[in-house]
Amino acid sequence: MNKTQYTLLVLFSLLFVTLLNAQHRSYIIKNGIAIGGGLTQFDISTDNFKTNAGKGWIISTSATGDLPNKWYNVSYGLQISENNIEISGYESETDLVVDKQVEYNLFAVQLAFLFHAKVVPNLLTIDAGPMLQYNGELDMQSNNEENLFIYLNNGNSLIANELEEVSQINANGAIGATLGLGAFKFRAQYIYGFTNILNKLNGNDSEFGPNSENTDFKGNQSMINFIVLITF
Repeated sequence: MNKTQYTLLVLFSLLFVTLLNAQHRSYIIKNGIAIGGGLTQFDISTDNFKTNAGKGWIISTSATGDLPNKWYNVSYGLQISENNIEISGYESETDLVVDKQVEYNLFAVQLAFLFHAKVVPNLLTIDAGPMLQYNGELDMQSNNEENLFIYLNNGNSLIANELEEVSQINANGAIGATLGLGAFKFRAQYIYGFTNILNKLNGNDSEFGPNSENTDFKGNQSMINFIVLITF
């Protein structure tokens, strides 16, 4: 074998090995889209007053990047929900024996970026990630209840319609699981609000109720979602 042939053989061998290694290390990112909807359970965790979690609905859409050679996938998506919550109210400040549940509604839009750990590939993932939320005010469901009193746990009180002005931009964390084969999947998700959703009440310049001074409002939202998804 002459020198020229030997050189060509070496170059060909190096090129072949390089191509094999490049193919071994590369992977195809498979993108997918999921849409769906389901039910929610919403509450506000606070020491200021008594609450009861309420049910609502949610619509979800997301785009997923499937990484075959990784132990996780990633997705970013949009969730729109309408949630309900009940807060204990009373007809007067002095009569605290029989409470009446004041019903509020909260409309929210959530932008999420989630990591999906592949517990069982193509079957079960554990999902977690940050979420940015924009929500409306706490809208009262009945005008007949707007003059009820909300009794605060520090002995103060406010009028029911004064609770409507909550903080409208909030940062959340989400954790959950997705189960399913093929196009249909079921997702259970818990969302916790890291920011104080009642913080706007602390900066309100108006006089709250007849006796709500020196009240430090603090509350973190708690939301559970059950969603059925169709993937493409």
